[in-house]
Amino acid sequence: IEHNSQRIGKKLTSRKGDGMDVKIFHSLDESLESRAIAREVKELLAKGVSSDEIAVLYRINALSRSLEEGFTKEGLSFKLLGGMRFYDRAEIKDIISYFRLFSNPHDDFSLERIVNKPKRAIGKVSVDKLKKAAFEKQCSIFTLINDNSVDELAAVVSKKAAASLKEFAKHIETLRNEIESSLYNFLELFEELIGMKNFYAATPEGQERVLNIDEFYGYFREAILKNPHLSLDTFLNDISLQSEQDQLDENAITIMSIHASKGLEFEHLYVIGLEEEFFPLLGDGCNMEEERRLGYVAITRAKSDLTLCYVDSRFYKGQRKRIEKSRFLCEAGLIQGESLKISKNPSFKKGDLVKHKIFGIGRVQSSTKSGREYKLKINFGGSKREILSSF
Repeated sequence: IEHNSQRIGKKLTSRKGDGMDVKIFHSLDESLESRAIAREVKELLAKGVSSDEIAVLYRINALSRSLEEGFTKEGLSFKLLGGMRFYDRAEIKDIISYFRLFSNPHDDFSLERIVNKPKRAIGKVSVDKLKKAAFEKQCSIFTLINDNSVDELAAVVSKKAAASLKEFAKHIETLRNEIESSLYNFLELFEELIGMKNFYAATPEGQERVLNIDEFYGYFREAILKNPHLSLDTFLNDISLQSEQDQLDENAITIMSIHASKGLEFEHLYVIGLEEEFFPLLGDGCNMEEERRLGYVAITRAKSDLTLCYVDSRFYKGQRKRIEKSRFLCEAGLIQGESLKISKNPSFKKGDLVKHKIFGIGRVQSSTKSGREYKLKINFGGSKREILSSF
C-alpha cells in the first residue's frame, strides 16, 4: 500500500507477533488452481478447522466459475456471499436458454426467457398472445412462429412484432445449422446474429456482465477442444449438474468478491487471480491506486494463514491467453521482480502534505490544473503561497 502516493503515511504493526509466511500458489490455469485450493481446504476441514474460518476471494466475479467447478468436483459445499453463482447470473442464464433452444426449438420455457433479449419489441402481452395461439393450435411457440407468415402472425401480435419474430426464428434455424457443421465456430455467428455482449454491455454493470459472458464462451470453447466430439446436449447436461449443487450453509466454504469481503476476517484465506488485467484491472477507467487499496483490503482479511494465487493462463475476452503475474506480488516483496519503489504521482489534491526545499512542509489548500502542471495554494505553517507543482 506504500506504493500509493495519494494517502497519508502510516506504519502498522502486528500485536500477534510472527506468524506463518504468506504462501504463493502458482498454477498453469484456473482449473488446476481451483482443484488445488479445494484439496487443501479438504485437508484443513479434516484437521478440524471450521468451514466458517475459510474463504476464497476474487477481484472479478467471472472467476467464481472455475472455483465453483473445482469445489463441486471435490465434493465441497460452498456459499457465495454478496453475489450469485455463475450459472445463476442473468446473462449466463439467457445464453444457456438460447443454447437449449438450439438443442430443442420446442422448449417454450427457454424461448419465453430470451424472445425479447436483445430487445425485439415483443413484450409480455405479445408473449401471452403467442402462448394462447400455440395452445389453441396444439404446437410449440417456435412452430407457430416458424410455420406462419408475417401476415398470419400479425393476426396474433402487432405487424412490427410479427416481422421481428420471423427474423428471430430465421436466426435460430441458421444457428442450429451452424452447430451441425461446427460447434466450435458457431459462437462467432451467435454473437453476430444475436449480439448478447453488445446487449449486456449497455446495461448496468455492463463491463462485469461482458466479462462473465467471455468466461462462459472461453469455457465452452475449451470443453470442445478437450472433447472434439462434444455435443451441445452433453455440454448443457454437464453445466446443469455443476449448477445444481444445493447451497448448504452447514460446513460451507465462503467464496466472494473482495468488495463483498470488507469488514470480514478469516483464519485461512485464499486470494485468486493475482495477474495483470485481472488484479489489478487494467485499461480505460482503471485507477491503480484504487486497485492497490483493494489488494490491501484482500490481504488484510487474513488473520493467520494467507495464500495468494496466480496462474499462467486464463480466459480473457473469450480466448485462452497467457498472462503476467500481478505487480502486487512484487510490490509486496513476495516474489522476485521490480525493486520496491514508490511511484511519483504528478497530481495534487486538497489536503495533501508537500515538502518544499525552502519553505519546508505545507498542506495543499487548493489545486488548479494549469497546462501540464498544477497551480497550488499551500499553507506553510501560516504562510500561504501560490506555487506551480514543478517547484
